[in-house]
Amino acid sequence: MLFNSLDFAIFLPIIFTLYWITGSKNIKAQNVLITIASYIFYGWWDWRFLGLIFISTVLDYLIGLALSTSNSKLKRKFLLSFSILINLGFLGFFKYYNFFIESFSQAFSFFGLTLNTNSLNIILPVGISFYTFQTLSYSIDVYREKLKPTRDFTAFAAFVCFFPQLVAGPIERAVHLLPQFNVKRKFDLNQASDGLRQILWGLFKKIVIADNCAEYANLIFGTPENYNSSSLIIGAVFFAFQIYGDFSGYSDIAIGTSRLFGFDLKKNFAFPYFSRDIAEFWRRWHISLSTWFRDYLYIPLGGSRGSTGKKIRNVFIIFLVSGFWHGANWTFIIWGAINALYFLPLMLRNKNRDNLDEIAKEKILPSVFDLISIIKTFALTVFAWIFFRADSLDHAILYIKRIFISAPFSKPNFNLIDSKLYMLLVTAIGIFLVIEWLGRFNNHALETTFKQRSFRYILYSAIIISIILLAPSNDQTFIYFQF
Repeated sequence: MLFNSLDFAIFLPIIFTLYWITGSKNIKAQNVLITIASYIFYGWWDWRFLGLIFISTVLDYLIGLALSTSNSKLKRKFLLSFSILINLGFLGFFKYYNFFIESFSQAFSFFGLTLNTNSLNIILPVGISFYTFQTLSYSIDVYREKLKPTRDFTAFAAFVCFFPQLVAGPIERAVHLLPQFNVKRKFDLNQASDGLRQILWGLFKKIVIADNCAEYANLIFGTPENYNSSSLIIGAVFFAFQIYGDFSGYSDIAIGTSRLFGFDLKKNFAFPYFSRDIAEFWRRWHISLSTWFRDYLYIPLGGSRGSTGKKIRNVFIIFLVSGFWHGANWTFIIWGAINALYFLPLMLRNKNRDNLDEIAKEKILPSVFDLISIIKTFALTVFAWIFFRADSLDHAILYIKRIFISAPFSKPNFNLIDSKLYMLLVTAIGIFLVIEWLGRFNNHALETTFKQRSFRYILYSAIIISIILLAPSNDQTFIYFQF
């Protein structure tokens, strides 16, 4: 069930009404309803994979209880290892089995040997990377004694499968979200109103920006040999806005929807394309995943402590694993390696925490230096996105090669693109950036808008009209559903 579908437009009001009418005085009833609604929401894609969520839920619930009653270090380590093995085992099989088999076969063929290996027609369960990391965070935090295990199975099940963020995050920590299922939720009109504003902005990002950028990005990436350098650069920029609008739009809708039900999810994007260096970008992009890897992998490895060699090792591990998390393709691994190379000079010169302050604070416009830094960081990010978007390494190399050899200073040859729609999209992106810039100090761009009610309603109406008029004829699924 897609957030931008008619199904969800019908589903959400029904669940919202039942939630506040039938369960307003009963936490248990609310949690049961959320669990049932979440299983319906997820089963809308493929009911067969509901068993995977249920197994992960039961497994980590029981392991949490077992960890709370055991004082043996060896037993506790075994329990945690078992949880990690099963959860990552499911993830590895469904997501990476064919990748490893094919890579293994290709490695032998390099030496002139032929192996008869069989790949499987495996369907990737939607959102498995997200809910797997969410349940793992529970087991790890209970093991570290940062969290007391819950004995309320219904609350835990609702935490694991909470439908707004089940499929593509944010990846919530149990220490933050799970306690919210154990307290009474009261309807808050201000919270719900802000949630609706965030949903509206998320839909604008997804439908107007991401989906329309996808039309052009897919066309240009699909046949890079047909376009000159400037066209290919524009195609890469369109993809940069596509993936940002798509993924941050999903996060906005998820967070806004959660607020309708009285829940607070953590911010997942903090206007990353206004970053002044790559380190700041990664503090602002997919925050829930970046902090997950930081707390559960990077810091346990030693983080930025120790020798220079260990620091370099840890940086490459964290970025390569992050790339591999995104998909079973060498393009994602190269994308991670490129970002590691971007990050290393900052870390080695102790410059990776230079830009912790808000950009252009108490100013309308950034300084010239900040603007140059933003453009440079965005350009580096766009280059890395080419590998993320490409179907294969050969595809990425061809795309980049043609940027540098195919008439680099010529006008874009958009012979297959409607010029009016193209200019309309460019204008929409410009307006989008202005609104994001004005709202950059908030949790989302529409959190605080014009004080005059009439101006607010004009803005909201314009956004709704643009969503209706500029929605592409064919539905575009969310990019991160494949991860």
